[in-house]
Amino acid sequence: MIIETDVLVIGAGPAGSLTAKHAALNGADVIIIDKKSEIGTPKRCAEGVSKEGLKKLKIEPSTRWVTKELSGVRLIAPNGTSVWLNDEKVKLPEAGYILERKVFDKHMAMDAARAGAQIMIKTIANGLRRDGDSLIVTAESMGEELEIKAKIVIGADGPESRVGRWVGLKTAQKPKNMESCAQFEMVNVKMEDPDAIEFHFGSTAPGGYAWIFPKGDDIANVGLGILTTETDKSAYEHLLDFVKNNPATQNAQPVEFNIGGDPVGGMHKELTADNFMLVGDSASQVNPLTGGGIISAMEAGVYAGKVAAKAIKEGDYSAKNLSEYQERCEENIGVKFERDLKVKDYLQSLSDEELNSIADAFQDIELDRINPAELIKQLIKVSPKALLKLGKLF
Repeated sequence: MIIETDVLVIGAGPAGSLTAKHAALNGADVIIIDKKSEIGTPKRCAEGVSKEGLKKLKIEPSTRWVTKELSGVRLIAPNGTSVWLNDEKVKLPEAGYILERKVFDKHMAMDAARAGAQIMIKTIANGLRRDGDSLIVTAESMGEELEIKAKIVIGADGPESRVGRWVGLKTAQKPKNMESCAQFEMVNVKMEDPDAIEFHFGSTAPGGYAWIFPKGDDIANVGLGILTTETDKSAYEHLLDFVKNNPATQNAQPVEFNIGGDPVGGMHKELTADNFMLVGDSASQVNPLTGGGIISAMEAGVYAGKVAAKAIKEGDYSAKNLSEYQERCEENIGVKFERDLKVKDYLQSLSDEELNSIADAFQDIELDRINPAELIKQLIKVSPKALLKLGKLF
């Protein structure tokens, strides 16, 4: 069986759904496929998004998928020293809401459907070939083989993306750019401030950090990301140690376990080919400093959907014509990621002792209204190494 459409989106995560929605809203015939039987499961992240990010995307928060509104951030050094920031002072990318991704992802897919996109669940793409001025994707849907012929195919199939490689884009990640993540959703978590998200730095999570993101009552996402190049232990083993040793989680119990990769090397240099675009984790549109990618992925999805629909109207699906998407992503997402990548590399170079001394120095700093850039400027003031590595950024 052959199905024809203007735009085929592979992957119904937030990036894919926003792409499908905006392509459909702008007049394109759109099909979105997802290999899972239930969109949104299993969840693959700590579920944090910023209020400003949702507002920019014109997405109204809903009690159906917001589990917790946050009012602060706690940064914890290896020796337990804390730097507290409230939401009046800091606008960190993950400070705002904690989602229930299993509900949120379905909500976004439903929005795409309401805009006119056709959704095909339990449908996995197995290959791709060119046919004149179109691409044909071979797939299996509900156990049946089919082919989908599309003028534009958009890969939104996550950090292990195969689709980009099918058209010749370089999507493979170097080990130093892929965090290995493990997370429990836990009950009976006793946080010092259940309205603040926690980031734990140092050797507890080599090459990354650990987190506790409250979801309301005594429930929280407790996880970490590591670089396998920095440790002989798995992310799961590091997570067990963190849970055992952290006062907030010593008596907590897991009710869900998630693992996955998080691309933190900055956005891919090539996002388009003839008849093709990459969005979301498959394009490495993840903030390399925080590891958060929901908002940036959805922002890219808006650009991709609009550019795809415009190309359909013009009848030109060449990489050159689709390059407008690449330009928008570089201008609005890539520039910030380049800066944050340098900050990430700096933080990874610090020993536990250096992190402790920086946290101690921050105790004496009166933080006024502040953002990540201001935090980095304060780092430069208290750390000679920061001056050498980051001073040129400002």
